[in-house]
Amino acid sequence: MALLELHGLTKSFTTPSGAVRRVVEVPFFSLEAGEQVGVLGPSGSGKTTFLHLIAGILRPDAGSILFQGRDLALLPEAQLDRVRAERMGLIFQTFNLLQGFTALENVAMGMAFGRGVDWGRARGLLDRVGLGAFADYLPAQLSTGQQQRVAVARAVAQRPLLVLADEPTASLDGANGREALDLIRELCREEKAALLLVSHDGEVLEGMQRCVEMRLPERELEGVR
Repeated sequence: MALLELHGLTKSFTTPSGAVRRVVEVPFFSLEAGEQVGVLGPSGSGKTTFLHLIAGILRPDAGSILFQGRDLALLPEAQLDRVRAERMGLIFQTFNLLQGFTALENVAMGMAFGRGVDWGRARGLLDRVGLGAFADYLPAQLSTGQQQRVAVARAVAQRPLLVLADEPTASLDGANGREALDLIRELCREEKAALLLVSHDGEVLEGMQRCVEMRLPERELEGVR
């Protein structure tokens, strides 16, 4: 059984003008445990929405999201929150670090809503991403590349089965971007976590085990008068 299977997944939004726009339309997709898959698509093709549906941040209009055989689309919010907290790690393009918390505390937050905080593991992960000496620094005191490394450490802190990465190099220059990608892939391999990474840049996805493409679905489905 695949770690993740999507069937007939769709999501639409209503625009201010009343038009209904299909953002995501995925007939079928699967991801095996430990597999690293890239999702390529232009801006506006629904990549971020796609990840948010898998993570349970958004609910689909139709379709199933089978994670370890359970349909996340049918779970109540409390159970969905628990699955996300304990079994998924998220890496955002804007990092989403808590500005009033240190690097160490931000990594620990990756465990706070799951199985509980292990400060030794949090420190070990900071060491692993090369920031052991920066544990007490606030995000504003770190470079952009360092902030992304904190975000990567936080994403794997609770030993997730699946890491979802949304354009993780968008805020980084070429060298830092490549370093961040290598780090994400290495940590996922070490932690035995599957990785689903989306990007508009095909070069970013080079080296992934498999790459799929998201195309722009038919944008305007109907007008609401």
